[in-house]
Amino acid sequence: MPYRCLEWIHTTFAVMLLSFTLCLPCHPANADGLGVPTPNQFKLADGFEVDLIHEVSEGSWVSLTTDPQGRLIACDQYGGLFRIAIDDAGNANVEKLESQIQGAQGLLCAFGSLYANVNSDQIPAGVWRLTDTDGDDQYDKQEHLIELNAAGEHGPHALIVSPDGKRIVMCAGNNTHLPKQIDTSRVPRVWDEDHLLGRMPDARGHNANRLAPGGFIASFDPDGNNVELIATGFRNEYDIALNKDGELFAYDADMEWDVGTPWYRPTRINHVISGAEFGWRNGTGKWPAHYPDSFGAAVNIGPGSPTGICFGYDAKFPKKYQDALFICDWSYGNIHAVHLTEDGSTYGGTYETFATAAPLPVTDIVIRPNDGAMYFTIGGRRTQSGLYRITYTGDINEEEATGATDQGQALRELRQKLEALHVADAPANNLDFILDSLSHEDRAIRFAARIALEHVDVDQWRQRVSSIDSATARIHAVIALARHGEAADQATATKALTSIDWNELDSDQRIALLRAYGLVAMRLGQFNTDQRKTILAQLDNQFPTGDDSVDRELAQVLVYLESQTATGKIVSLMKSSPSQESQMHYAMTLRSASAGWNDKDRKTYFSWFAELQKSRGGMSFGGFIENIKNEALANVPGDIKAEIEAIIAESEKASAEPAPSRPLVKQWTVDELATLVSEHSDKPDFDRGKSVFAAATCYKCHRMGIEGGILGPDLTSAGGRFGVKDLLTSIINPSQVISDQYGATMFLTDDGEVVQGRVINMNEKNINVLTNMLDPSSLAVINRDSIEETRESKVSMMPSNLVDTFTAAEIADLIAYLRAGGRREHPIYKDAVAASNGN
Repeated sequence: MPYRCLEWIHTTFAVMLLSFTLCLPCHPANADGLGVPTPNQFKLADGFEVDLIHEVSEGSWVSLTTDPQGRLIACDQYGGLFRIAIDDAGNANVEKLESQIQGAQGLLCAFGSLYANVNSDQIPAGVWRLTDTDGDDQYDKQEHLIELNAAGEHGPHALIVSPDGKRIVMCAGNNTHLPKQIDTSRVPRVWDEDHLLGRMPDARGHNANRLAPGGFIASFDPDGNNVELIATGFRNEYDIALNKDGELFAYDADMEWDVGTPWYRPTRINHVISGAEFGWRNGTGKWPAHYPDSFGAAVNIGPGSPTGICFGYDAKFPKKYQDALFICDWSYGNIHAVHLTEDGSTYGGTYETFATAAPLPVTDIVIRPNDGAMYFTIGGRRTQSGLYRITYTGDINEEEATGATDQGQALRELRQKLEALHVADAPANNLDFILDSLSHEDRAIRFAARIALEHVDVDQWRQRVSSIDSATARIHAVIALARHGEAADQATATKALTSIDWNELDSDQRIALLRAYGLVAMRLGQFNTDQRKTILAQLDNQFPTGDDSVDRELAQVLVYLESQTATGKIVSLMKSSPSQESQMHYAMTLRSASAGWNDKDRKTYFSWFAELQKSRGGMSFGGFIENIKNEALANVPGDIKAEIEAIIAESEKASAEPAPSRPLVKQWTVDELATLVSEHSDKPDFDRGKSVFAAATCYKCHRMGIEGGILGPDLTSAGGRFGVKDLLTSIINPSQVISDQYGATMFLTDDGEVVQGRVINMNEKNINVLTNMLDPSSLAVINRDSIEETRESKVSMMPSNLVDTFTAAEIADLIAYLRAGGRREHPIYKDAVAASNGN
């Protein structure tokens, strides 16, 4: 193909390097690329400025807090504590504190003490309290309050004061064991892996033996007593923060090696409600956000490495930013401002890039009440550390506070009333209230109600499950029963589900029903022959539904039930799915399928692996594909295994041959296509638009709905925000406007090499740069000392002219597909006239 993405990147990159090299001095007098980023290297939100307060020579700072005198306290990842006094002119006086504490990734001044959450092998890890007992302004008393294990970078993390001001809340990553003494737990203590078809560990062995509950959040009294578990199922939430309503938020990490797989979960803002489970599991086992027993994300952010977070309430910023949740992304060098909005009793929202530079390994962030400025540190992994300040220089007009809506407040109060029942052996006199709330339209309220039910002795309510009228309430009651019941409850739970009419359920209810079946089978016992027949009669003819989320779960249940008709349908859907994520999910589902195979489907299935190996993903992507193939091959009957192995070898040989090229149609211009697309009078073809989206490799970097990559912007809502000409401009001339969030940096090294890409990782003086968005594992390593100059790239990492091999009619269908947000039911497909509007 003359304009295939990868070839275009290589060609354009070579030209770009040449032109860039020619326009730079060989040895600039002041090399911006050395040391910490200078203020002129930052891009900031309008009206803000940044100052470098201190270039750190005292280690690599990873945590930050303010003390009652307005001084900052920081901790080196591999060393001790430092106190920083800042005068009115912004000068920093750094003092090393006399303390054995080091490696603290969480600091908090509260209750007359300094608390440190230590994650180090040099001293016992866990929560320490430091107190000045003699008034000399030094912490002379040190107490180890809570013992935790040091766990690399997934260990003990942040500390904050609880909403009532009486306790301390802490968080810890997924390699941290729960405290030895948990006095109370809002999370029912019945966590398990809960994978209907089993999971596969990470293909590179990472965390292969780390099981539920994963990362956690807990609270305790100022003296370290009365530890209460609040939430579990995180991967590695580094920091936590409270909004004005006392609601808790965390910024949880992704597993970047999983990029391109269906179990990859982007970094995300979690609203941490009482008793919540967020579904982190090792390897392929991450629970999807739509599971009813996993409480999803408030805002998905994308690839990154979450570190410090804080709300801007005490900042001398415009109201919009005072109310924002500021989050730090260590790997991509961003501080984002998240603008949360009420969504029933929980929250949704949007985010913008507030400050960025490259590299900017930002580690922690605070608002200093004394001057209303934002302070943040960069560092970690022995990288060069610095302390910065961001202030607002524009006029701050008094803005009316948006505040909470009456409806949102009422729903939160209802949820909190249920959360008050998240105590061991909750009284059964609240059962009617709890059971009624299981059918509430608000997901967070349903979740809180189920957790409340699970805290009531199961003997008090197991007999009521079958008589619940609401299908939604009955499903969630069965989930609770599966988690707390006994084998004797299996028949009751199964009958309660089989009596539900599938056709009367919406998407969320169907997913909940399927999850409930899985939990009953895993926890209460496998279905007998009669039960299996009854469930198959309810579900077998429903696949596929056309709803990708439902179909993924339905496929797993049907394979588990050994459906004779589902296997061929799943193979067909695997082949026809436009995104590699969906294809991989169905391949994973089929790896252990024992029923319904024929020769044609087996050949199609095993031939697929060679094709997918051409796709790109994170470091574990290829290993996962190989492991799925090997596990599937192990389940092939012995008498045909040699034949299947021959099919695999033949398909791998065929896949090694160059793919046929698409002929060049025309080097389209924006204006030319804008006219042709507007004049295209035929009714848009959804399937062809989706096919073009896939053929142009858009799915590799962009999401549409729940399908596609995450390295580029999510395009699901793009059609609602941009007209036809804007969409065409972004496709044909992507460098015309480059979002700060997806911009690249150009690095000139002292040997004349120029590298363009996005910084995604650092270690001491080595910087890892992603140079090819189509291959997330393609990294260039640059020694920081070799960098002569850095500058913002004016060339997008997205290839241009991607549609030059498509006809005007095909492009018109692509634009319609984008405008419809990938939804077949969008009005644009019902009204041909709508296709010509939007210019």
